[in-house]
Parts: sequence; C-alpha cells; structure tokens
Amino acid sequence: MTQSFTVTQPTRIQFGAGCIADLAQTVKDFNGTNVFLVVDPGLVKAGLIAKISAPLKKAKIPFTVYDKIDPEPGLKLADNGKKIAKKAGCDCVVGVGGGSAMDVAKAIAILLTNGGKAEKYLGLGLIKKPGVPKIMVPTSSGTGAEVTFTAVFINEKTGSKGGMNGDPLYPDAAILDPELTLSLPPHVTAFTGIDALTHALEAYTSTQAHAISEMYSLEAIGLIADNLPAAYANGDNLEARSAMLMGSLLGGKALATAGVGLVHAMAYPMGGMFGVPHGLANAVLLPYVIEYNMIGNIEKFAILAQVLGQNTSDLTLRESATLCVDALFELNNDVDIPATLKDLDIPFDSIPEMAKIALTVTRPVENNPRKPSLEDVIAIYEEAFSGGKIPF
Repeated sequence: MTQSFTVTQPTRIQFGAGCIADLAQTVKDFNGTNVFLVVDPGLVKAGLIAKISAPLKKAKIPFTVYDKIDPEPGLKLADNGKKIAKKAGCDCVVGVGGGSAMDVAKAIAILLTNGGKAEKYLGLGLIKKPGVPKIMVPTSSGTGAEVTFTAVFINEKTGSKGGMNGDPLYPDAAILDPELTLSLPPHVTAFTGIDALTHALEAYTSTQAHAISEMYSLEAIGLIADNLPAAYANGDNLEARSAMLMGSLLGGKALATAGVGLVHAMAYPMGGMFGVPHGLANAVLLPYVIEYNMIGNIEKFAILAQVLGQNTSDLTLRESATLCVDALFELNNDVDIPATLKDLDIPFDSIPEMAKIALTVTRPVENNPRKPSLEDVIAIYEEAFSGGKIPF
C-alpha cells in the first residue's frame, strides 16, 4: 500500500440489456449532431446495423456508416475514415464492434481535430488535442477498447504493429449492451474471451500493478473463467454473455492502469506478419508465456490458480502456480482454441524474426514479471509451436 500510482479513467459507462436504445441521447449529451458510425462489417452481415442505427434515425440524427474495417486494421483505414468523416461534416464518432472497429473509431476522432495522418501519432503522448466526442459500443467481449487509451494498427510501410497511446484516446462514453453479443459465433466468443482473460491476467502480474488494477483484474478473471465455457456452448445465454461483457470491461480497465506483458508483445508479430487475429494469438500463447513467467511472481500465480477454480489446498506455492498453467490449457481446450502455433500455419523458421520484433514492443516487455532475453522468447515460441514444455 506504499506504492505510488495514478489512475485516469474518464469514460462514462452504461451497462445493461437493451441500453443501445439510449445511443441517440448519449450523442446529444456530448453535443453531437452528425455521427460517423464506424462498424465491424460482420455486424452488417448479421443484420445488427439496423438495431444500432434505429435510435439515431428515431432522433433524426444524421449518420454516415463506415464499415471498411479489417480484423487487423492498417493505418490507412483511419486516414480514409477521417477524410470521409470530415467531408460529411461529422462531429461525433461512434465505434461499434470488436477492438478493430473501436480502435479505428478512436483514431478517426483524434485525426479530425489534430490533423495529419495516423502514422504521426504512433507512440506515447504524441496526441496534443482532444478528439471529437467518441462513443464506443462493444459487440464482443474481448478487447476492453471501450475504456482504454490505445488504438492499435499495422503500419503498412513497415509491416509492424504498434499503437497510438495517450489520454485523449479515452472514449467519452461506452454503451455495453449484452444483447448485442448474442450473435457472436462460438469461435469468436472463444478467442475474444481468452483475449479479455489475457488482459486481466497480464495486468494482475504486471510490474505496474497496484491495488485498483488488481481489484479489476481479479474480478475480471473470475467472471471470464466462470462464464466463457457457457457463453461458448450456448450463445443465447444472456447471463453468461452479460458476465463476459463485464469481465471484458474490467479487464480493459485493468490493462489501462497497469499495462499488459509478454503475451501481447509476442502476439504483435503474429498479427503483423501472418494476419492472426489479436485475440487468437493471445489465446494460443497465453499458457506458454504464463509457464515461463511463473517464477517471476510465484505468489500471484498461486492466487490466480485459485481464482481460475483450481484446488490448491495443501500445495506449495510452486505447485499451486503450476495449476494456473494447467487451468489455462484446460480452458483453451474447452473452447477449442488451437493448441499450437503450428495449428495456425505459422512457419517454424519465422520464429527468430518474430522474437526480435516482440522484444521491440517495449512497454509490455518492461511490464512483464520476468525479464526475457531473445533466447527466452525464441524458446517460448518454439514450445508454443510444438506444444511442449518450456525448459526453464
């Protein structure tokens, strides 16, 4: 309790089944009069766009739909979106979908007031002006992007993955309606759910963790571990979907205040080089990285085993911490997450290059409870490729 920390979390949060009906009022609350609606193209195919836009139509608020969103978005999507939004005279951005749609929406809102191209703002603290009002509506329970100050993109020039980071990226409001997640396919439910779990686990064991972030993390981990299998097995289970959406939200709040770790750093090149969706990359890597990290904070990993539902009675700390790894492999198996990088068709000979790139993702590496060398990261990738045990 002697630790010093700062928490900035300005986003207004509305949660509850059916609360998307309040979208128009939320736009008005932030003085929006013309909405740029950034939506995941999957929502259009699923027919959800009508449910999203209905409140705006009813309130006679004009809107422009932008659905040119990729699972791993490039910077050009933000730049193109800004041009369209500016031409349409939009003064409010609403991002609807998973992390990709929300990240693009956040970036567009910033570009409308700061000018220039998205590439200019990759890094930390480079955004000088607040964006136009931005409202996020998550339709998956994964990224927590509705409450974070980050927007992640692939830089088409370099092929690398990186983020804009800064307080101006915090959304002004988030509307979390569990009913919007009911149509999420099982496989997307699985890897977005493990993505949210990864946020909470890495924030909990981050070197930047503190009392508030730990509170968010532990609650998120418990909610996700207890409800992901049910949400995966029966997508219409509103109770499980609600718990998952809350877990994702709390995981996002945890990572926004404590950061993430080596799982994320190692997932970035998998997305940048091979287009593996971020949540899926995190999900496959998670047990292997946790096994490596275990000795970095064995007490916390022992606690995590309990939160993940393992019986640690009469066990040593190390035995308990090992059960944390077992629980993660079991959960991945329950929701049919691929067991190895080989299953994702990632070439074995790409591992050294991926390892070098992973270590350039400095903030997550610095947050990690165990400081990895290049050889360590290569070894983790190799074990994640073959499904073996890490020799540490």
